[in-house]
Amino acid sequence: MSQAHARRCPGGTTRQPTVISVESLRYNRGMALDLYAGIPVKDFAMALAWYERLFGSPPTFFATDTEAVWILAEHRSLNVEQRPEHAGHAMHTILVDDFDAHVAQVADRGLEPTKRETYSNGMRKAIYHDPDGNEFGIGGAPL
Repeated sequence: MSQAHARRCPGGTTRQPTVISVESLRYNRGMALDLYAGIPVKDFAMALAWYERLFGSPPTFFATDTEAVWILAEHRSLNVEQRPEHAGHAMHTILVDDFDAHVAQVADRGLEPTKRETYSNGMRKAIYHDPDGNEFGIGGAPL
């Protein structure tokens, strides 16, 4: 791995990131792996409307009066929760099979990326920011 991918640690040392495979977590430790990611927001009603446009559907369910949950795929959920003291600091990215179609569908619902990136390996990413400044990326494989 290149130095560009190394992480700076306190004291100026560098460390290579550790890559953990889902298979090693599931089979080597005998447990299933679910992901429940959260996005804190200030104004729940405004965020709810924005994420409904991003995902193209209302939440799968409401965990509380101020927490909405979308099940994005089996064992992978995302919640939007009113937590004003933490709003604006989330960063999440999902990877989709058909990047262009997905980004076009989001645009049809009225949201445009605030930034687009293409990495040296050809991977593409559309970055959106919700009303609180939380970052949500949609990534896709090279053309």
